[in-house]
Amino acid sequence: MTQPLLPSDAELIGAASALLSRVHDPAAVRVAAAARGVSGIVYLGVSLATPRVKVCAESNAVANAKIGGEEAITTIVSVGLGVDDVPHVINPCGVCRELIPKFGHDLRVLIDTGDGVVAAAEPAELLPMPWIRARAYED
Repeated sequence: MTQPLLPSDAELIGAASALLSRVHDPAAVRVAAAARGVSGIVYLGVSLATPRVKVCAESNAVANAKIGGEEAITTIVSVGLGVDDVPHVINPCGVCRELIPKFGHDLRVLIDTGDGVVAAAEPAELLPMPWIRARAYED
């Protein structure tokens, strides 16, 4: 069940929005993300795209948190430009919905529930049936 936003969520949305406004490039950088580590530090990421490769902003934010020494993240948000060229909260793609839960406990994902209404959700709400292997393989 979605949860209302916390005062600290506005900081995350603002950080991701400011980053996207600064580095947006329609050909290469269309999304920015902000993730709060358990320490309280905010880590940023942007999407990167070429004609062949696309890397999500959320995975970059999570990677930056891990590089920064975080054991887990507590909250994450992504923003993209709306038709009004203003950053708006957007929902993570399917790959990120699988990735994000691996890096936090009691994790909150800020989402747009429709018509621009922003709320927090648990990862299980976003991906109720996660991908699983048919069998485990040794590396």
